Amino acid sequence: MTETAPDIQLLNEQVEQASRITDLIRAEIGKTIIGQGSMIDKLLIGLLANGHVLLEGVPGLAKTLVINSLSKTIKADFSRIQFTPDLLPADVVGTLIYNPKEESFKVKKGPIFANFVLADEINRAPAKVQSALLEAMQERQVTIGNDTFNMPNPFLVLATQNPIEQEGTYPLPEAQVDRFLLKVVIGYPTKEEEQAILKANLQVGGLHEPKSVVSKKDILAARELVRGIYMDDKVEKYIVDLVFATRSPENIGLGHLTELIGFGASPRASIGLGIAAKAHAFLNHRGYVVPEDVRAVAMDVLRHRIGLTFEAEAENITQEQIVTEIMDMVVVP
Repeated sequence: MTETAPDIQLLNEQVEQASRITDLIRAEIGKTIIGQGSMIDKLLIGLLANGHVLLEGVPGLAKTLVINSLSKTIKADFSRIQFTPDLLPADVVGTLIYNPKEESFKVKKGPIFANFVLADEINRAPAKVQSALLEAMQERQVTIGNDTFNMPNPFLVLATQNPIEQEGTYPLPEAQVDRFLLKVVIGYPTKEEEQAILKANLQVGGLHEPKSVVSKKDILAARELVRGIYMDDKVEKYIVDLVFATRSPENIGLGHLTELIGFGASPRASIGLGIAAKAHAFLNHRGYVVPEDVRAVAMDVLRHRIGLTFEAEAENITQEQIVTEIMDMVVVP
């Protein structure tokens, strides 16, 4: 431990310096968005951890406005794809168009070629369109005809879905949901926040237009720093214990959960928890990860990676209840 102590101190100073950009972004977005601080933090974690975010909530909770504002603060390209049942993969990734003058095919890139992509109501599109988007998310490249194109950097997909109870939706397959680093469930604002929202929207001149406060280069440099944040073996073991508890809950005295969990979280969950915890430490200006960082992101990293059995659905048990029980039982270092 003594050998790494000066390194941690140096790292702390670097993180303290570099993480100021997140305060600038938060402050700038805060001029446009009232409340929803947790959603903004989760988007920043996705951006810093180079992962994608799935947002679930009813329409009208400023999901589109948040990501649009975020792209403006970073001076990045933003595109929005509205998913509908008749959408085709070519409408998302692009296609080849025949040019009769030159007698050749020309590549026309789709709206996915942007730094920030809002996939609105992703569960309204059929599976083939969802998989086209998710391939681009996972591989960070798209093939159109014979050519392969890399996605721009940074590349963040923010997918929104309305709660499944609504008519005419295609639920995302488990394998595809697993590719999202975080699944964030958004609630309604408080009474005070809603009054402030009303005031801001009705004022002369309308809402504040966010200005660019950081560059893409700053974000990419911050990402490198996030990966270098120190994580102790005890914290790593805590992450693995949490993930293993979703697979074999009986080992930590939660035998009653065995019949409720169809399948547990994959190793992708462990990696996701690690990198999201590091990004959370960065947001809090720290060069090292503490167990509280893991606990702060655990719900959003794990909730969509646990499959429920028919018994759990019959008893109205949710993934959130299971994750909460596991977090209460696993010993915190």
